[in-house]
Amino acid sequence: MSPLLRIFLLLWREERASLSRGFLLSVAVLVAGGALLGLSGWFIVAAGAAGLAGIGIAFDVFRPSAGVRFLALGRTAARYGERLLTHDATLRALARLRVRLLERLSARDALTLSGLRSSETLNRLTADVDALDGIAIRLAFPIAAGAVTLALAFAVIAWLVTPLVAATVTLPLALGGAAVLMVTGRAGIASAARAEAARQTFRSRAIDHLRGRTGLAFAGALPASHGMALDAEAEGRAAERHLARLDRWADTLVASAGLIAAAGTLAIGGLLALANVIPPAAAAIGVFAALALTEVLAPLQRGVAEIGRMRDAAARVVPLLEEPVQDHAPGDPVGRDDTGLIELRALAVAPPGSQIPLLPPLTLTVAAGETVALTGRSGRGKSTLLAAISGVSSPLSGEIRIAGHDLAKLDESRLRGLLGYLPQRSALISGTVRDNLALAAPDATDTEMEALLDAVGLWPVLAGNGGLDMALGEAGSGLSGGESRRLALVRTLLRKPPALLLDEPTEGLDPAGSAKVMAAIRSHLPRSAILIATHRQAEIKACNRSLAI
Repeated sequence: MSPLLRIFLLLWREERASLSRGFLLSVAVLVAGGALLGLSGWFIVAAGAAGLAGIGIAFDVFRPSAGVRFLALGRTAARYGERLLTHDATLRALARLRVRLLERLSARDALTLSGLRSSETLNRLTADVDALDGIAIRLAFPIAAGAVTLALAFAVIAWLVTPLVAATVTLPLALGGAAVLMVTGRAGIASAARAEAARQTFRSRAIDHLRGRTGLAFAGALPASHGMALDAEAEGRAAERHLARLDRWADTLVASAGLIAAAGTLAIGGLLALANVIPPAAAAIGVFAALALTEVLAPLQRGVAEIGRMRDAAARVVPLLEEPVQDHAPGDPVGRDDTGLIELRALAVAPPGSQIPLLPPLTLTVAAGETVALTGRSGRGKSTLLAAISGVSSPLSGEIRIAGHDLAKLDESRLRGLLGYLPQRSALISGTVRDNLALAAPDATDTEMEALLDAVGLWPVLAGNGGLDMALGEAGSGLSGGESRRLALVRTLLRKPPALLLDEPTEGLDPAGSAKVMAAIRSHLPRSAILIATHRQAEIKACNRSLAI
């Protein structure tokens, strides 16, 4: 099953009732349009013929004119209802789809997630979901509604006029629609995909250029970065121009199909009328219906122009939807064990995707109130080890126990209640300092926040800039690297975890500042078991013991 079809079926299952009504209304719009012009043509010709025959005074103008008004108003109402139903249902289904995609993306291991560039990933995911909104509205429904409408038109015109006229009206339009799909649609797949890829590349490069312009300027790379962004924009414009040319070809195919249908119907209907096979007014029905039914092909053009973008987006989204959602089995009731809050038994870890251990199996116990430092040169596996202990990645072998409980049997909420973790890369959000701290401890008071910020030496920096109401930009911009690090540390400490994992917690501080922060950590958590990955002497000195790995 193709990704496009799978996404359509997913949207259909999510909003079956609304999309069904919307589809019926889309058919009603096309049918009403054809009937409106067909009836109008018959009315004009029949009224003229009655006048020429001298019986115009006896001709009933009221019922046909009422029919014209009914069809015109009905067509307008049906179009409004169709747009309202299909667009609203599609947006609701896509909103739920975004949540599913984020759930599955979040289920990936933390080391993989930390390697994702947030702006690029979010832009790609947002653009892909936005592209999928046209699968039902601009592709599936126009094709299906057009086919149903042409079939109904053939049946009605064959009944009112003749099957020959009905075939002359509908066959060129059906072939024209197929040509639009086969010729311009297939030719536009590569260009639409290339245009979308160029748009995403340009967006990412522009963001990188603007956010990193200071560093790029100092490195002398600002013109090169600017040029790379413009190259992506130029490639996107070239692909868009090719799509515009294809759109003009699609216009030509649609216009030609309508012209052939109208001209053929006029010729055949005229000949049949001259031969007295059908009355002239009946012949006019076919001509005007052919002109009106050209509208059946118009909605296909936009869908065909975007089919490449839709197809590529669906191909990326479907595999992500098939990823399993992380499921945590219920754990034992959580209680605190004052003897050995962190226990590692023959633990072996490896980088993501590897089965080669970074270090020999490790057995270690960190007791309540004890601080242990893991030391060793970069790349030895300290961060990987902490990630495994925190539960965000899986070890190769061995056992991890937190507060006496097997880590594998603790569900997420219970584990996070027992264990705090400050990784090397901690994310801050756009908002106030209070917003960032409240993520970890929604019930913490301003007094508690201020006291802890002061204990790590951060409050003097914040106090003159709004304090807890100081606004931070994207990813916490507005603070230095060391200040951002301490704010993330305070956020972790506010939860008062019985066990705490810290990866380079005082990076960016001088020895005096590091010593102050380490003292504040132990003062705030006097009974917690603390395991630190570090190479800094100030942090090692603050520990009860160290273990070189």
